[in-house]
Amino acid sequence: MADKGDDQKTIAEDLVVTKYKMAAEIVQKALKAVVEKCKIGASVRDLCVQGDKIMLEETGKQFKKEKDLKKGIAFPTCISVNNCICHFSPLLTEPDYLLKEEDVCKIDMGAHIDGFIAVVAHTLVVEPKGKLTGRKADVILAAHYASEAALRLVRPASESDKVTETVQKISESFKCKPIEGMLSHQLQQNTIDGEKTIIQNPNEAQRKEYEKCTFEVNEVYAVDVLISTGEGQGKEMDTRISVYKRTDEQYMLKLKAARAFFSEVQSKHGTMAFNLRDFEDEKKAKLGVSECVKMKLIDPYQVLYEKGGEVVAQFKFTVLLMPSGLHKITGLPFNPDDFQSEHKIEDEEIKKLLGTGVNPSKKKNKKKPTAEGVKVDAQNGESKA
Repeated sequence: MADKGDDQKTIAEDLVVTKYKMAAEIVQKALKAVVEKCKIGASVRDLCVQGDKIMLEETGKQFKKEKDLKKGIAFPTCISVNNCICHFSPLLTEPDYLLKEEDVCKIDMGAHIDGFIAVVAHTLVVEPKGKLTGRKADVILAAHYASEAALRLVRPASESDKVTETVQKISESFKCKPIEGMLSHQLQQNTIDGEKTIIQNPNEAQRKEYEKCTFEVNEVYAVDVLISTGEGQGKEMDTRISVYKRTDEQYMLKLKAARAFFSEVQSKHGTMAFNLRDFEDEKKAKLGVSECVKMKLIDPYQVLYEKGGEVVAQFKFTVLLMPSGLHKITGLPFNPDDFQSEHKIEDEEIKKLLGTGVNPSKKKNKKKPTAEGVKVDAQNGESKA
Protein backbone atom coordinates (compact mmCIF):
# COMPACT_ATOMS: atom_id res chain seq x y z
CA MET A 1 0.00 0.00 0.00
CA ALA A 2 1.04 3.61 -0.41
CA ASP A 3 2.40 5.40 2.62
CA LYS A 4 -0.27 7.20 4.58
CA GLY A 5 2.14 9.85 5.88
CA ASP A 6 2.69 13.50 5.03
CA ASP A 7 4.38 12.59 1.75
CA GLN A 8 1.11 11.30 0.31
CA LYS A 9 0.65 12.98 -3.06
CA THR A 10 -2.72 14.67 -3.59
CA ILE A 11 -4.56 16.59 -6.27
CA ALA A 12 -3.08 19.77 -4.81
CA GLU A 13 -0.33 19.00 -7.36
CA ASP A 14 -1.18 19.67 -11.02
CA LEU A 15 0.72 16.58 -12.19
CA VAL A 16 -1.37 14.36 -9.91
CA VAL A 17 -4.58 15.84 -11.37
CA THR A 18 -3.20 15.18 -14.85
CA LYS A 19 -2.51 11.53 -14.01
CA TYR A 20 -6.01 11.02 -12.59
CA LYS A 21 -7.51 12.54 -15.72
CA MET A 22 -5.32 10.42 -18.00
CA ALA A 23 -6.48 7.29 -16.19
CA ALA A 24 -10.07 8.53 -16.47
CA GLU A 25 -9.82 9.07 -20.24
CA ILE A 26 -8.52 5.54 -20.66
CA VAL A 27 -11.22 3.93 -18.54
CA GLN A 28 -13.87 5.96 -20.36
CA LYS A 29 -12.55 4.74 -23.71
CA ALA A 30 -12.60 1.12 -22.52
CA LEU A 31 -16.10 1.47 -21.10
CA LYS A 32 -17.49 2.97 -24.31
CA ALA A 33 -15.97 0.17 -26.36
CA VAL A 34 -17.52 -2.50 -24.13
CA VAL A 35 -20.90 -0.74 -24.07
CA GLU A 36 -21.00 -0.70 -27.88
CA LYS A 37 -20.48 -4.47 -27.99
CA CYS A 38 -23.14 -5.38 -25.41
CA LYS A 39 -25.42 -7.01 -27.98
CA ILE A 40 -27.64 -10.11 -27.91
CA GLY A 41 -25.45 -13.21 -27.95
CA ALA A 42 -22.26 -11.41 -26.87
CA SER A 43 -19.95 -13.31 -24.50
CA VAL A 44 -19.49 -11.63 -21.13
CA ARG A 45 -16.03 -13.19 -20.86
CA ASP A 46 -14.96 -11.83 -24.24
CA LEU A 47 -16.25 -8.37 -23.33
CA CYS A 48 -14.32 -8.43 -20.03
CA VAL A 49 -11.17 -9.51 -21.87
CA GLN A 50 -11.63 -6.67 -24.37
CA GLY A 51 -12.12 -4.07 -21.64
CA ASP A 52 -8.93 -5.20 -19.90
CA LYS A 53 -7.01 -5.26 -23.19
CA ILE A 54 -7.93 -1.65 -23.98
CA MET A 55 -6.96 -0.45 -20.49
CA LEU A 56 -3.60 -2.23 -20.71
CA GLU A 57 -2.84 -0.98 -24.22
CA GLU A 58 -3.80 2.62 -23.52
CA THR A 59 -2.02 2.89 -20.15
CA GLY A 60 1.04 1.32 -21.80
CA LYS A 61 1.27 4.30 -24.16
CA GLN A 62 1.68 6.79 -21.31
CA PHE A 63 4.97 7.94 -19.72
CA LYS A 64 7.02 5.51 -21.82
CA LYS A 65 10.31 7.16 -20.87
CA GLU A 66 9.67 6.73 -17.14
CA LYS A 67 10.51 3.04 -16.83
CA ASP A 68 9.81 2.80 -13.09
CA LEU A 69 6.38 4.41 -13.30
CA LYS A 70 3.65 1.80 -12.71
CA LYS A 71 0.45 1.90 -14.76
CA GLY A 72 -2.27 -0.44 -15.96
CA ILE A 73 -5.46 -2.01 -14.67
CA ALA A 74 -6.63 -0.88 -11.24
CA PHE A 75 -9.78 -3.01 -11.32
CA PRO A 76 -10.38 -5.64 -14.01
CA THR A 77 -13.50 -5.43 -16.16
CA CYS A 78 -16.54 -7.12 -14.61
CA ILE A 79 -19.97 -7.46 -16.20
CA SER A 80 -22.67 -8.52 -13.75
CA VAL A 81 -26.05 -9.24 -15.32
CA ASN A 82 -29.58 -8.90 -13.87
CA ASN A 83 -29.62 -10.31 -10.30
CA CYS A 84 -25.83 -10.70 -10.18
CA ILE A 85 -24.69 -7.77 -8.03
CA CYS A 86 -20.98 -7.53 -8.72
CA HIS A 87 -17.56 -8.97 -9.68
CA PHE A 88 -18.60 -11.40 -12.44
CA SER A 89 -15.65 -11.81 -14.82
CA PRO A 90 -15.40 -15.51 -15.70
CA LEU A 91 -12.16 -17.43 -16.10
CA LEU A 92 -11.39 -19.31 -19.32
CA THR A 93 -12.09 -22.59 -17.52
CA GLU A 94 -15.38 -21.44 -15.96
CA PRO A 95 -18.90 -21.07 -17.42
CA ASP A 96 -19.46 -17.98 -19.57
CA TYR A 97 -22.69 -16.01 -19.97
CA LEU A 98 -24.18 -14.90 -23.31
CA LEU A 99 -26.20 -11.69 -23.23
CA LYS A 100 -29.93 -11.82 -23.89
CA GLU A 101 -32.45 -9.22 -24.99
CA GLU A 102 -33.19 -6.64 -22.26
CA ASP A 103 -30.58 -8.06 -19.86
CA VAL A 104 -29.51 -5.41 -17.35
CA CYS A 105 -25.70 -5.22 -17.46
CA LYS A 106 -23.50 -3.53 -14.89
CA ILE A 107 -20.03 -2.84 -16.36
CA ASP A 108 -17.36 -2.08 -13.73
CA MET A 109 -13.66 -1.29 -14.38
CA GLY A 110 -10.70 0.87 -13.38
CA ALA A 111 -7.27 1.97 -14.60
CA HIS A 112 -4.34 3.79 -13.03
CA ILE A 113 -1.38 5.93 -14.00
CA ASP A 114 1.41 5.98 -11.40
CA GLY A 115 -1.01 4.55 -8.85
CA PHE A 116 -3.60 7.31 -9.38
CA ILE A 117 -6.83 5.43 -9.97
CA ALA A 118 -9.95 6.20 -12.00
CA VAL A 119 -12.88 3.78 -11.73
CA VAL A 120 -16.30 3.68 -13.33
CA ALA A 121 -19.44 1.54 -13.48
CA HIS A 122 -22.36 1.92 -15.84
CA THR A 123 -25.70 0.14 -16.23
CA LEU A 124 -27.22 -0.54 -19.64
CA VAL A 125 -30.04 -2.61 -21.07
CA VAL A 126 -29.22 -4.97 -23.95
CA GLU A 127 -31.15 -3.99 -27.10
CA PRO A 128 -34.38 -2.87 -25.39
CA LYS A 129 -37.68 -2.85 -27.27
CA GLY A 130 -38.45 0.84 -27.00
CA LYS A 131 -38.79 2.70 -23.71
CA LEU A 132 -38.10 0.46 -20.72
CA THR A 133 -40.83 0.14 -18.08
CA GLY A 134 -41.56 -1.92 -14.97
CA ARG A 135 -39.11 -2.93 -12.27
CA LYS A 136 -36.05 -2.67 -14.51
CA ALA A 137 -36.90 0.98 -15.17
CA ASP A 138 -37.56 1.56 -11.46
CA VAL A 139 -34.20 0.25 -10.30
CA ILE A 140 -32.13 1.90 -13.04
CA LEU A 141 -33.73 5.31 -12.42
CA ALA A 142 -33.29 4.86 -8.66
CA ALA A 143 -29.58 4.09 -9.10
CA HIS A 144 -29.11 6.99 -11.54
CA TYR A 145 -30.78 9.62 -9.35
CA ALA A 146 -29.11 8.26 -6.21
CA SER A 147 -25.68 8.56 -7.86
CA GLU A 148 -26.44 12.10 -9.05
CA ALA A 149 -27.55 13.09 -5.55
CA ALA A 150 -24.42 11.48 -4.07
CA LEU A 151 -22.26 13.52 -6.47
CA ARG A 152 -23.79 16.72 -5.13
CA LEU A 153 -23.30 15.64 -1.51
CA VAL A 154 -19.66 14.52 -1.72
CA ARG A 155 -18.26 17.98 -1.26
CA PRO A 156 -15.86 19.53 1.26
CA ALA A 157 -17.22 19.85 4.84
CA SER A 158 -20.15 17.51 4.09
CA GLU A 159 -20.49 14.21 5.97
CA SER A 160 -20.86 10.70 4.61
CA ASP A 161 -24.03 9.88 6.56
CA LYS A 162 -25.97 12.44 4.51
CA VAL A 163 -25.08 10.49 1.35
CA THR A 164 -26.16 7.22 2.99
CA GLU A 165 -29.49 8.72 4.05
CA THR A 166 -30.22 10.32 0.65
CA VAL A 167 -29.40 7.16 -1.36
CA GLN A 168 -31.78 5.26 0.94
CA LYS A 169 -34.61 7.78 0.46
CA ILE A 170 -34.27 7.86 -3.33
CA SER A 171 -34.22 4.06 -3.53
CA GLU A 172 -37.38 3.85 -1.44
CA SER A 173 -39.07 6.40 -3.73
CA PHE A 174 -38.82 3.77 -6.48
CA LYS A 175 -39.74 0.86 -4.15
CA CYS A 176 -36.15 -0.40 -4.29
CA LYS A 177 -33.35 -0.97 -1.77
CA PRO A 178 -29.61 -0.19 -1.80
CA ILE A 179 -27.37 -3.26 -1.56
CA GLU A 180 -26.66 -3.76 2.13
CA GLY A 181 -23.26 -2.70 3.45
CA MET A 182 -21.72 -1.70 0.11
CA LEU A 183 -18.93 0.87 0.49
CA SER A 184 -17.68 3.77 -1.60
CA HIS A 185 -14.01 4.47 -0.91
CA GLN A 186 -11.62 7.37 -0.89
CA LEU A 187 -8.95 6.87 -3.57
CA GLN A 188 -5.30 7.57 -2.85
CA GLN A 189 -2.09 6.78 -4.70
CA ASN A 190 -1.84 2.95 -4.94
CA THR A 191 -4.91 2.60 -2.73
CA ILE A 192 -8.29 1.68 -4.22
CA ASP A 193 -9.96 1.20 -0.83
CA GLY A 194 -8.92 4.19 1.30
CA GLU A 195 -9.90 4.56 4.94
CA LYS A 196 -12.67 7.13 4.40
CA THR A 197 -15.83 5.45 3.17
CA ILE A 198 -19.52 5.96 2.45
CA ILE A 199 -21.75 3.04 3.42
CA GLN A 200 -25.15 2.28 1.90
CA ASN A 201 -28.03 0.53 3.65
CA PRO A 202 -26.05 -0.64 6.73
CA ASN A 203 -27.52 -3.36 8.94
CA GLU A 204 -27.48 -2.87 12.72
CA ALA A 205 -24.04 -4.41 13.21
CA GLN A 206 -22.55 -2.38 10.34
CA ARG A 207 -24.17 0.80 11.65
CA LYS A 208 -22.44 0.35 15.02
CA GLU A 209 -19.03 -0.35 13.49
CA TYR A 210 -19.12 2.24 10.71
CA GLU A 211 -17.24 5.50 11.22
CA LYS A 212 -18.74 8.37 9.31
CA CYS A 213 -16.31 10.78 7.65
CA THR A 214 -16.15 14.40 6.57
CA PHE A 215 -15.07 15.10 3.00
CA GLU A 216 -12.16 17.50 2.49
CA VAL A 217 -10.62 19.55 -0.31
CA ASN A 218 -8.03 17.71 -2.42
CA GLU A 219 -9.54 14.29 -1.73
CA VAL A 220 -10.67 11.83 -4.42
CA TYR A 221 -13.59 9.40 -4.11
CA ALA A 222 -14.98 6.45 -6.05
CA VAL A 223 -18.70 6.91 -5.42
CA ASP A 224 -20.45 3.58 -5.98
CA VAL A 225 -24.24 3.20 -5.92
CA LEU A 226 -25.83 -0.26 -6.17
CA ILE A 227 -29.62 -0.56 -5.98
CA SER A 228 -31.85 -3.66 -6.07
CA THR A 229 -35.50 -4.41 -6.76
CA GLY A 230 -35.24 -7.05 -4.01
CA GLU A 231 -34.21 -7.06 -0.36
CA GLY A 232 -30.75 -5.67 -1.07
CA GLN A 233 -28.90 -8.57 0.52
CA GLY A 234 -26.09 -10.09 -1.51
CA LYS A 235 -25.26 -13.80 -1.27
CA GLU A 236 -22.51 -15.96 -2.73
CA MET A 237 -23.50 -18.82 -5.02
CA ASP A 238 -21.47 -21.36 -6.99
CA THR A 239 -19.71 -18.83 -9.25
CA ARG A 240 -15.94 -19.04 -8.85
CA ILE A 241 -14.18 -15.89 -7.65
CA SER A 242 -11.79 -14.50 -10.27
CA VAL A 243 -10.90 -11.00 -8.98
CA TYR A 244 -8.47 -10.49 -6.08
CA LYS A 245 -6.24 -7.85 -4.50
CA ARG A 246 -3.11 -7.95 -2.37
CA THR A 247 -3.31 -6.92 1.29
CA ASP A 248 -0.73 -5.48 3.72
CA GLU A 249 -0.37 -8.77 5.61
CA GLN A 250 2.94 -10.65 5.82
CA TYR A 251 3.35 -14.46 5.89
CA MET A 252 5.90 -17.05 4.75
CA LEU A 253 3.98 -19.17 2.27
CA LYS A 254 4.61 -22.92 2.37
CA LEU A 255 3.46 -24.04 -1.09
CA LYS A 256 5.84 -23.44 -4.00
CA ALA A 257 2.88 -22.61 -6.27
CA ALA A 258 1.63 -20.03 -3.74
CA ARG A 259 5.05 -18.39 -3.46
CA ALA A 260 5.41 -18.16 -7.25
CA PHE A 261 1.88 -16.81 -7.59
CA PHE A 262 2.34 -14.19 -4.87
CA SER A 263 5.65 -13.08 -6.34
CA GLU A 264 3.97 -12.52 -9.71
CA VAL A 265 1.13 -10.58 -8.06
CA GLN A 266 3.63 -8.29 -6.33
CA SER A 267 5.66 -7.61 -9.46
CA LYS A 268 2.82 -7.28 -12.00
CA HIS A 269 -0.12 -5.90 -10.02
CA GLY A 270 1.23 -4.36 -6.81
CA THR A 271 -1.72 -3.23 -4.70
CA MET A 272 -4.17 -3.15 -7.63
CA ALA A 273 -6.99 -5.64 -8.18
CA PHE A 274 -6.39 -8.36 -10.77
CA ASN A 275 -8.10 -11.30 -12.48
CA LEU A 276 -6.76 -14.87 -12.33
CA ARG A 277 -7.39 -14.94 -16.08
CA ASP A 278 -4.28 -12.76 -16.47
CA PHE A 279 -1.97 -15.58 -15.37
CA GLU A 280 -0.42 -17.83 -18.00
CA ASP A 281 -1.32 -21.06 -16.18
CA GLU A 282 -4.83 -20.71 -14.77
CA LYS A 283 -4.62 -24.05 -12.95
CA LYS A 284 -1.45 -23.01 -11.10
CA ALA A 285 -2.95 -19.61 -10.33
CA LYS A 286 -6.01 -21.23 -8.75
CA LEU A 287 -3.73 -23.42 -6.64
CA GLY A 288 -1.49 -20.51 -5.63
CA VAL A 289 -4.25 -18.09 -4.72
CA SER A 290 -5.85 -20.59 -2.35
CA GLU A 291 -3.09 -20.46 0.29
CA CYS A 292 -2.64 -16.70 -0.20
CA VAL A 293 -6.33 -16.11 0.60
CA LYS A 294 -6.23 -18.52 3.53
CA MET A 295 -3.30 -16.60 5.04
CA LYS A 296 -4.94 -13.24 4.22
CA LEU A 297 -2.20 -12.08 1.85
CA ILE A 298 -4.82 -11.76 -0.88
CA ASP A 299 -8.41 -10.50 -0.56
CA PRO A 300 -11.11 -12.01 -2.81
CA TYR A 301 -13.86 -9.95 -4.46
CA GLN A 302 -16.83 -12.25 -4.02
CA VAL A 303 -19.34 -12.65 -6.83
CA LEU A 304 -22.61 -11.70 -5.11
CA TYR A 305 -26.21 -12.29 -6.15
CA GLU A 306 -29.66 -11.05 -5.27
CA LYS A 307 -32.56 -13.51 -5.34
CA GLY A 308 -33.46 -14.90 -8.75
CA GLY A 309 -35.86 -12.68 -10.67
CA GLU A 310 -34.64 -9.48 -9.03
CA VAL A 311 -32.58 -6.84 -10.84
CA VAL A 312 -29.64 -4.76 -9.63
CA ALA A 313 -28.42 -1.48 -11.17
CA GLN A 314 -25.12 0.30 -10.55
CA PHE A 315 -23.50 3.63 -11.29
CA LYS A 316 -19.99 4.46 -10.08
CA PHE A 317 -17.89 7.52 -10.80
CA THR A 318 -14.61 9.09 -9.74
CA VAL A 319 -14.76 12.62 -8.38
CA LEU A 320 -11.97 15.05 -7.50
CA LEU A 321 -12.74 17.51 -4.68
CA MET A 322 -10.81 20.45 -6.12
CA PRO A 323 -10.58 23.90 -4.51
CA SER A 324 -12.41 25.18 -7.61
CA GLY A 325 -15.25 22.69 -7.12
CA LEU A 326 -16.17 19.09 -7.89
CA HIS A 327 -14.67 17.43 -10.96
CA LYS A 328 -16.45 14.23 -11.97
CA ILE A 329 -13.93 12.56 -14.27
CA THR A 330 -15.66 9.25 -15.12
CA GLY A 331 -19.19 8.23 -16.05
CA LEU A 332 -21.13 8.01 -19.31
CA PRO A 333 -24.13 10.17 -20.26
CA PHE A 334 -27.49 8.76 -19.20
CA ASN A 335 -30.92 9.70 -20.55
CA PRO A 336 -33.77 9.22 -18.03
CA ASP A 337 -36.27 9.68 -20.88
CA ASP A 338 -35.41 6.15 -22.07
CA PHE A 339 -37.05 4.79 -18.92
CA GLN A 340 -40.60 5.10 -17.59
CA SER A 341 -41.48 4.41 -13.97
CA GLU A 342 -44.79 4.76 -12.17
CA HIS A 343 -42.77 6.05 -9.21
CA LYS A 344 -41.05 9.39 -8.73
CA ILE A 345 -39.12 11.37 -6.15
CA GLU A 346 -41.53 13.28 -3.90
CA ASP A 347 -39.04 14.63 -1.34
CA GLU A 348 -38.74 18.39 -1.99
CA GLU A 349 -35.25 18.65 -0.47
CA ILE A 350 -33.95 15.90 -2.75
CA LYS A 351 -35.63 17.38 -5.82
CA LYS A 352 -34.02 20.71 -5.00
CA LEU A 353 -30.64 19.00 -4.57
CA LEU A 354 -30.92 17.24 -7.95
CA GLY A 355 -31.91 20.53 -9.54
CA THR A 356 -28.60 22.14 -8.66
CA GLY A 357 -25.49 22.05 -10.83
CA VAL A 358 -22.38 20.35 -9.51
CA ASN A 359 -20.54 23.68 -9.48
CA PRO A 360 -23.33 26.25 -8.96
CA SER A 361 -20.89 29.18 -8.94
CA LYS A 362 -20.00 28.46 -12.57
CA LYS A 363 -23.54 27.76 -13.75
CA LYS A 364 -26.02 30.42 -14.73
CA ASN A 365 -29.72 30.35 -15.60
CA LYS A 366 -30.25 26.97 -13.97
CA LYS A 367 -33.61 25.44 -14.80
CA LYS A 368 -35.85 24.82 -11.83
CA PRO A 369 -37.25 21.31 -11.27
CA THR A 370 -40.97 20.89 -11.70
CA ALA A 371 -43.33 19.22 -9.27
CA GLU A 372 -43.19 16.12 -11.44
CA GLY A 373 -39.57 15.53 -10.42
CA VAL A 374 -36.29 16.21 -12.15
CA LYS A 375 -34.24 14.65 -14.86
CA VAL A 376 -30.48 14.94 -14.64
CA ASP A 377 -28.16 15.38 -17.60
CA ALA A 378 -25.12 13.25 -16.74
CA GLN A 379 -22.96 15.10 -19.23
CA ASN A 380 -23.01 18.46 -17.49
CA GLY A 381 -24.39 17.59 -14.08
CA GLU A 382 -27.40 19.89 -14.41
CA SER A 383 -31.06 19.12 -14.14
CA LYS A 384 -33.57 19.43 -16.88
CA ALA A 385 -37.25 19.76 -16.24
